[in-house]
Amino acid sequence: MNNTNKHQPTRWMTKLQNQNQNQRDSKQQQLQSPAQVNKNPSPTPSISITKTEHSGSILSQVPIWIIAVAGLVAALVIIFCIYCCCCRKCGKKDKKDKDKKNGKERVDLQAVKIGASYQEKVQPSMDELDYNSEDYHSDVSSGVKIGRINFTLDYSFNDNTLTIGIIKAEDIPAKDFSGSSDPYVKIYLLPDKKKKMETKVHRRTLNPVFNETFVFKNIPYSEITNRILLMELYDFDRFSRHDLIGEARLPLIDVDLASSINEWRVLTPPHSSRSAAGGSRSELGEICFSLRYVPTAGKLQITIVEAKSLKSMDLSGYSDPYVKIALVQEGRKIKKKKTTVKKRTLDPYFNETFTFQVPFEKIEQSSLIISVLDYDRVGRSEMIGKCVVGELSSGADLRHWVDMLGSPRRAVTQWHTLHN
Repeated sequence: MNNTNKHQPTRWMTKLQNQNQNQRDSKQQQLQSPAQVNKNPSPTPSISITKTEHSGSILSQVPIWIIAVAGLVAALVIIFCIYCCCCRKCGKKDKKDKDKKNGKERVDLQAVKIGASYQEKVQPSMDELDYNSEDYHSDVSSGVKIGRINFTLDYSFNDNTLTIGIIKAEDIPAKDFSGSSDPYVKIYLLPDKKKKMETKVHRRTLNPVFNETFVFKNIPYSEITNRILLMELYDFDRFSRHDLIGEARLPLIDVDLASSINEWRVLTPPHSSRSAAGGSRSELGEICFSLRYVPTAGKLQITIVEAKSLKSMDLSGYSDPYVKIALVQEGRKIKKKKTTVKKRTLDPYFNETFTFQVPFEKIEQSSLIISVLDYDRVGRSEMIGKCVVGELSSGADLRHWVDMLGSPRRAVTQWHTLHN
């Protein structure tokens, strides 16, 4: 009994020591575990490397022809997009060209602006008139070109002399069976047809070089502005009447005579040539006039230059023509003016100027009616023919009006065919 009690404290002590030893060991293990974790390498990189190697192996397993097909499809899509863009642009351009072509005969007056930006509608210079352009009487001449002529003008204010130089002509038609012509030029200062000058005849050529000078003396400046230079190109024929190939007219009122002039003029068909060519010309005749508009002052100026080949209205075979001009706005005749009467003639020369007051805001709604009448002392004057320029006009008549609006303060001259 006593021995048993003696050994009990020893057992408890041994048990306590073992527990303490176990606690110390556990603490040391806890302290050593972070260090071991830090010392040991992390397995994460090995995992990422494994993933990368796995993805590379997947790409390597894709067949090359699939990649090539995908690239080809992408290239085709890009090319198709570029083609669609080009077709769209070309379609817009073709549509604009088609609209211009369809609207060639119909001109929108509201689209015409007064200013320097519309200088392309203006003739190259004051003395290059519409009726001498290549488009003049294109319907009449049926596209047949009869050449052009090169000449010079020089007026001396001290001596009152006008020097005209006929330089050369080009591209004239053949009048002989040999396929050539024998051209020469006649020169007039209208309305005087009695005094004429001629160049020498050049044999067998369609591009004659004349280089001849002619002088008209004793013509004061006040008188020369009322003259028209007429150059007629003939084909010489020894055994029959000479053939008139074409002509060029230049009203000297529209020319700046203070400086020398050297220019080309397109030859226009005379009356006989037009009839021979089968062109449809009005039986009532033609009239030449110039239009000029000053926007700042609101002045519309018309100069009736001349008329030709008028219809005979009298038993004598002549007429007593005069011209009446009426300003029309919004369907009403606002003002009328008329020229003097020219007795017994079918080719009257007027050169009379008239001015109408037309504000700029009303010019697009305005028109001029130009009527040629035969004066009768006893009864009422008979109408020979008329033409209209302005809002109510069309075709060549409307083009003359548009050219006037496009060239403010400048005179634009043109021939017009008379209608019923």
